[in-house]
Amino acid sequence: MAVGEPTLGELLPVPGLRLATVSAGIKKQGRKDLVLLELAPGSHCVGVFTRNAFCAAPVTVAKANLQAVTNRPAYLLINTGNANAGTGERGLADARRCATALAEMAGVEAEAVLPFSTGVIGEPLPVQKIVEALPNALRDLRSDGWLDAAQGIMTTDTRPKAHSLRFQCEGRDYVLTGIAKGAGMIRPNMATMLAYLATDAAVSAPLLQVLLNEAAELSFNRITIDGDTSTNDACMLVATGAAGNPLPDSADAPLCRALKEALQTLCVELAQGLVRDGEGASKFVTVQVNGGRSEQESLDVAFTIAHSPLVKTALFASDPNWGRLLAAIGRAGLEALDVSLVGVYLNGVLIAEHGCRAASYSEDQGVVAMAPEEIVIRIELQRGSANATVWTTDFSYDYVRINAEYRS
Repeated sequence: MAVGEPTLGELLPVPGLRLATVSAGIKKQGRKDLVLLELAPGSHCVGVFTRNAFCAAPVTVAKANLQAVTNRPAYLLINTGNANAGTGERGLADARRCATALAEMAGVEAEAVLPFSTGVIGEPLPVQKIVEALPNALRDLRSDGWLDAAQGIMTTDTRPKAHSLRFQCEGRDYVLTGIAKGAGMIRPNMATMLAYLATDAAVSAPLLQVLLNEAAELSFNRITIDGDTSTNDACMLVATGAAGNPLPDSADAPLCRALKEALQTLCVELAQGLVRDGEGASKFVTVQVNGGRSEQESLDVAFTIAHSPLVKTALFASDPNWGRLLAAIGRAGLEALDVSLVGVYLNGVLIAEHGCRAASYSEDQGVVAMAPEEIVIRIELQRGSANATVWTTDFSYDYVRINAEYRS
């Protein structure tokens, strides 16, 4: 299930980038499971990756290759159905074999191929199946392949996540398009999922990295489904330069400011799309924490609430069990928290203040507040001026079923 209606809209081609999505036979029933992105010569590419110590082999290889070609790769190769994680030296060799095979077919150096994988952890990568599918992928490359690619990178997702927008700067038009996948094992320590974003603007790699770091921090790093950080996370941003603009010289340049705004809008849209399609999700939940002494303090409270199994199961039941919220706030690690100042709201209804049930609150109000698919939990700490927002889901029976049956 997923919360709300899909909002894909028109997916705009990005000049200087082509995509192909084919079946390599990794997944069952012939589902398309191999995606190829071709970057025009001169493109810059940057990324942010998982901080999980058991990072997958393709993460290690992609990071090394990106550095080897000084942020100018020619291809991004993504397979689903197998994470190539927890596979040791063999996994590294398998990721390199896939990159080398594609490089030989395309006439580029092996380091110009960045591999990515997602799926079951601990199983050997079916390298031969991937290699045999590469000619079809190279043949099928096209500029309008974004939707197919969004579907091709899905695992337990029930619908694709993709979004495009146009932006302008100094009389020039630009385009920005992105896709993402992820429905479980979502608790970002970077950006817990795979995402591929591209613009036709010309921007240097160092400036792109600054923009991507900021955008990921305010979007993908503000979502959680289950508190688990994946081994395979990667979020890549490509600037093809096909728009022909002069390279901006600083992050304060007009183009960088315009791209920053567009990129943050795109990333928030994709991040919220991941939450809405969280495994078994029946609620889309916004946790707003206001009045912290620091942003990190506000985030600590927000994530403690968002990660609480007791809160999440109450959300699934539409049960206004507000005591679970108080317990989560109280154990978030805030120093010298004055509980008498804390206010707790459910969809605008004040439910707790002065350390206890609000005098104006009734259980009937709570039932009404918890009934919608979309819920805002707002916490007023009243100890500072820092705020933070996190997006999460409930825990349903389906979440347990999906993950219990994941390898079946």
